Amino acid sequence: MNRKDEHVSLAKAFHKPRENDFDSVRLLHNALPESSLEAVDLRTNLLGYELSSPFYINAMTGGSEKTKEINRKLAIVARETDLLIATGSISAALKDSDLLSSYTVMREEYPQGKILINLGAGVALEKAQQALDLFPADGLQLHLNAPQELVMPEGDRAFFWLKNIEKLANHLSIPLLVKEVGFGMTRETIQKLVSVGVQTVDVSGTGGTSFTQIENARRKKRELAYLDNWGQSTVISLLEANEINQHFTTVASGGIRNAYDIFKALCLGASAVGISGEILNDLLTHGEEHTIALIKQWQEEVRLLCAMTGKTTVDQLKTVPLIFHGEVRDWCESRMIDQTSYAFR
Repeated sequence: MNRKDEHVSLAKAFHKPRENDFDSVRLLHNALPESSLEAVDLRTNLLGYELSSPFYINAMTGGSEKTKEINRKLAIVARETDLLIATGSISAALKDSDLLSSYTVMREEYPQGKILINLGAGVALEKAQQALDLFPADGLQLHLNAPQELVMPEGDRAFFWLKNIEKLANHLSIPLLVKEVGFGMTRETIQKLVSVGVQTVDVSGTGGTSFTQIENARRKKRELAYLDNWGQSTVISLLEANEINQHFTTVASGGIRNAYDIFKALCLGASAVGISGEILNDLLTHGEEHTIALIKQWQEEVRLLCAMTGKTTVDQLKTVPLIFHGEVRDWCESRMIDQTSYAFR
């Protein structure tokens, strides 16, 4: 089976909404919201673009006939809900041009949409430019995935990425977003990215699809199961990002199950939220019409939650009071993150 097809099949097989650190974030009820649903404006800015919703369809797949059809349907969903969307890693098309249509099908279905292409952080500048020539996109996602590569039987074994990211950030004319693939980030990692010119970071933590779990399932002995939950959660990664004083845009993804998780991520400082596993599972299980309805429902629910907390814009959500418990509270204590600054804001 094609590796890309294996990834999709395993992601579907392992998908199971479960408890994660978003459940350890509690919002304080405001009995006097002094607001209205009509006043809520969900627009946000990402990579220099104004988005009508503060969430989008994150990078997933491409590189085979099966994934071409999935990408076509994802693009239809994005078009009908006015969402930004990202392709899966386009590196396969750089090796085999016959696979390019499994990505460009998104542009065919969504010609006016905002579409990002995805490449690994180690991609050479000339290769990144070649990818952009093949697929004129509105932005480039660079993914960080060292644990996945190391567990992947045929994966990379060297990860000297920072200088390359700096080169790409300084020489490409297209907006750049650096993202994890579900293992989270610390303030130290984010600080390094910001120091080399990265302005938008997707902290993408644990809680959703686990690529160490997927790659371990592809190993003959499946001996690395203890790495299934490697990394930091999205909630913890957002808290880490908030400890950095320099200006940059924070994006959240990983473990987003519903509108409430989207809302909590925005309250934790994200300007936008990427969703992949939940959308992929719904699409493969129920089809694009059901997924379109689900996303529209999420859009309305996020508006409802804004009105409930007395906020009318996405930026105002960063002042919603929050209480943490469980592992999130423990992390804050260990990493000297002031929880009271969230509880009394």
